[in-house]
Amino acid sequence: RVLEVLGKGEFLSRLYTAPNQLPVDLFVAYFPTQRSGSSIHSPKNCLPGAGWYFASSKKNEIAGDDGKRYQVGEYLISNGTSRQFVIYWYQAHGRSVASEYWAKFYLISDAMRLDRTDGALVRVITPLSTSENVQEAQERARSFTAHLVPSLHNVIPD
Repeated sequence: RVLEVLGKGEFLSRLYTAPNQLPVDLFVAYFPTQRSGSSIHSPKNCLPGAGWYFASSKKNEIAGDDGKRYQVGEYLISNGTSRQFVIYWYQAHGRSVASEYWAKFYLISDAMRLDRTDGALVRVITPLSTSENVQEAQERARSFTAHLVPSLHNVIPD
């Protein structure tokens, strides 16, 4: 059912674990074209649809291990007593943006300039334990993301 909702694309969903740390969930949705009705779905729509409430949100910049800067959105979400820290961004043609509106702007611009409508959503989520503060989860997610971003160029075309 999830793949039906997402549409045509390539999807990666993995859970990464390390000793004495809470897991980090990675989801990458790559759409080779966004012309035929299949397009990137915003976490702002999907997460509330799954029962999550946005407790806080902000835009941020993360330095990848490759030295490049990446624009990302960061959220603290909650569902009952469960809390999770989320990092996400849209990536296409060598650029990252955290805004759904800028992602759509670049989609249209790149369709006209480059004749390309491919793009990806990258989402990193880690839970917060009851004894953990937000900064600890934030650091775990940011560190994972910094290690991840250089390798994304191998799977998401520039």
